[in-house]
Amino acid sequence: MDSPVNLSLPCNPPEPAKGCDVCVALVGQRQGARDRGDLSGVTDADVEIRNHPHRTRGPR
Repeated sequence: MDSPVNLSLPCNPPEPAKGCDVCVALVGQRQGARDRGDLSGVTDADVEIRNHPHRTRGPR
């Protein structure tokens, strides 16, 4: 018999970057997915929030 699998608690959802329009849109998508019970969609939005470069509009 194999030893038991130890799983950690899930990570907290990522916070949107202040002033980032992409994050604002993704948070809306994440909430919509959560409301539908689409946990895969929630995870997809979380991954996108964590991985995009968080650019804001304005001078570069």
